[in-house]
Order: sequence, then structure tokens, then C-alpha cells
Amino acid sequence: MVMTYVDGFVLVIKKGQMEAYKKMASAAGKVWKKHGALKYIEAVGEDMNPNMGGMKAPTFPKMIKPKKGEKVVFSFITYKSRKHRDQVNAKVMKDPFMANSNYKDMPMPFDMKKMAYGGFDSFVSL
Repeated sequence: MVMTYVDGFVLVIKKGQMEAYKKMASAAGKVWKKHGALKYIEAVGEDMNPNMGGMKAPTFPKMIKPKKGEKVVFSFITYKSRKHRDQVNAKVMKDPFMANSNYKDMPMPFDMKKMAYGGFDSFVSL
């Protein structure tokens, strides 16, 4: 069984900015894949208050408190290892996409204050 390294993100897309975020994420995903990421996934919240069979657990909206009309997005990028992630990200940061003047002063379509990010070693992969 091959274990992978995962960069995970939870963020809030500003009201009316979903299409701008999709465009930006699609372009970014191509850059990460070009430089070796195994998988690049962006998913928008659909069932944000699931029935967990009576189990009490905080939901994403409860934790990050989106405003009315904002969307919760869960994203992840997979790599062979943390070393591989670091190599891919170093290449991504040098890619011309990251220095594109069209994006230089563009406001982000998501709320940076409500974004969480971390790197994770997988321990179960089925």
C-alpha cells in the first residue's frame, strides 16, 4: 500500500466570487500537476450540516463561520512524500504563473482570514 502526503485547505469563498475562484483554482491546479503533484482537488460544500447518527462534532460552518452567501471549499493536493511536496512547491513558486502580472494586484476571491492549511502524512489509504 502506497502512502501519500497531503496538503489540505479549508477556505471561504466570498459571496459572488465562486466563478473567479474556480478559474483561479483550475489554472493553479494545472501548474501543481505540471510540476508533479499526484492529485489536485477543489470541492465546494454541499452538505454542511450532515446527520452524523447522533455523534456530536463541529461542522465546517460552525468552525469557520461563513457569512450569508459565502461558500465553504475543501481542497487537497497529494504528493508521494513531504520531500516530494517540498520539491513540487519549489518548482511551482518559480513557475511564470506565480509571477503573472494579471494576478499581482487582483483581490483574492476567498477570505484569507478564514483559510486553514496544513500538511499531513497519510496513515490509511484504501
